[in-house]
Amino acid sequence: MILNTGNRTDIPGYYSEWFMNRIREGFVYTRNPYYPELVTKYSLSPKVVDIIQFCTKNPIPMLKYLDELDVYHTVWQVTITPYGKEIEPHVPNKNRIIDAIKVLSSKVGKQAIAWRYDPIFISEKYTVDYHIHIFEEMCKRLSPYIDQCIFSYIDLYKKTVRNFPGVQEVSLSDKKKIAKAFKSIADRYHVRLRTCLENDDFLIDYNIDVSGCSTKEEMEHFTGLHLHWPTGLDNAREGCRCILGNDIGSYNTCGHGCLYCYANDDMMQVKRNMRHHDPKSPILVGHIKKGDHIREAKQESFIDKQMTIFDY
Repeated sequence: MILNTGNRTDIPGYYSEWFMNRIREGFVYTRNPYYPELVTKYSLSPKVVDIIQFCTKNPIPMLKYLDELDVYHTVWQVTITPYGKEIEPHVPNKNRIIDAIKVLSSKVGKQAIAWRYDPIFISEKYTVDYHIHIFEEMCKRLSPYIDQCIFSYIDLYKKTVRNFPGVQEVSLSDKKKIAKAFKSIADRYHVRLRTCLENDDFLIDYNIDVSGCSTKEEMEHFTGLHLHWPTGLDNAREGCRCILGNDIGSYNTCGHGCLYCYANDDMMQVKRNMRHHDPKSPILVGHIKKGDHIREAKQESFIDKQMTIFDY
């Protein structure tokens, strides 16, 4: 199975001590976000956890644990955007994150690292030309240490519109200009350019990969594994081919405070949840309560151990 850590919160950025306590004890609990009394228990044994995927804006707190995670295949999607503190109030300095990616790359290999440049929105400050300029600067610095860049345009979820007044969809003409420029820059620096749930025809015309950011094929590319992935397990959004199930995080727990975030309702609720976090608890927020219904996840390794002639 693939264990996900970043669709609901930033575990490396805020809960690395808790995560490593879970690794050492060999299991973790997670609440169903829609039915909180339903709790799933996951084994963290390397015998059944084929890949751990980290999605984070701040991998720095996890760097000291990389040797301890050597028994797993890890995939890292690290977000670095061009936005300032008025948009991402608690994200660390981007230079520090770039330095962390260099360390990551030396430990896990550049093939296991994707840089995420998303979401893209346009404003008076963050113009199309500004995005193109910063994207090239970042490509120049990151290209020796990453395999690919994943970008997407902002989605106007209800939470996003409420927490980010005035944000607007990116126009089709601006989308085209950005995509065409990004593709040219990425090719120049030998960075694979991909999108996340963006299926406009012009992207295909520009030879940009729109197949998905965490598909079976991409997980095999990241890790070098052959995965025998059963049909029907692609737990993803409509139109998305990514394998995004088995997330051990919780919504409303990420402290970065990004205005565009879809995972937080409001920062007051985030602060309340963070106060109830116990690094020694088997569950991210609070503890197991009387009345919780705990079920053990059905887990198995999906690594295809049969070798073909192409593996010799």
